[in-house]
Amino acid sequence: MNKISVFIVEDEPIVLEVNIGFLEKMDEFSLIGMSTSGKDALEKIKKLKPKLVLLDMFLPDISGLDVLVQLRTERIPSDIIMITAARDAGTIQEVMRLGAIDYLVKPFRFQRFQQSLQNYCKMVGKIESLQMLNQEDIDKWLGNSENGIDLPKGLNEFTMKQILLGLGSAEPPITAEQLGQNLGMARVTVRKYLDFLAGKDKVQIELQYGNVGRPTKYYSLK
Repeated sequence: MNKISVFIVEDEPIVLEVNIGFLEKMDEFSLIGMSTSGKDALEKIKKLKPKLVLLDMFLPDISGLDVLVQLRTERIPSDIIMITAARDAGTIQEVMRLGAIDYLVKPFRFQRFQQSLQNYCKMVGKIESLQMLNQEDIDKWLGNSENGIDLPKGLNEFTMKQILLGLGSAEPPITAEQLGQNLGMARVTVRKYLDFLAGKDKVQIELQYGNVGRPTKYYSLK
């Protein structure tokens, strides 16, 4: 497989430098362009048609969300990983509905960046190696079977993906209540998904004991 072409949209010079440095550590990818504003990014992306765009949400002229909408409207064949400080559930849901393949919350570590791009690289390799995909392949591509997890009745794929994205973007470990606040979900709902993931050995639980009462559960991805 040829190197995957990447275009970075980021208006903060330090963050841009960090993202470029992260990308240069990954041999499967090649940076073909960058921009510090939304309108300039749209022009260059339409011309260069990168395979992958790392797109900041907050830009000086138009928002990254506006850029994403325009790219989708014009059917530009670029996949999007959104990079932003926005953590509200409404924004995350909107971005996911528009087809972003991942959502990285600033500040993030190289391990999370690497995980996101490696997963994308595997997906691209799988799709390019096959003319026809079976249901399992499609589920993995769409994120409908995270790490091979079959969801029981009462748990849905969309919420599970939000939980996993939120957990991966948070500073670990985190409580169900904290994650619920980040995602705009009820603590009880979040805990149900987290405990299910822990039972599947996808999430690690740490117990912290206070002076009184039950211990507090802290969750992190394995």
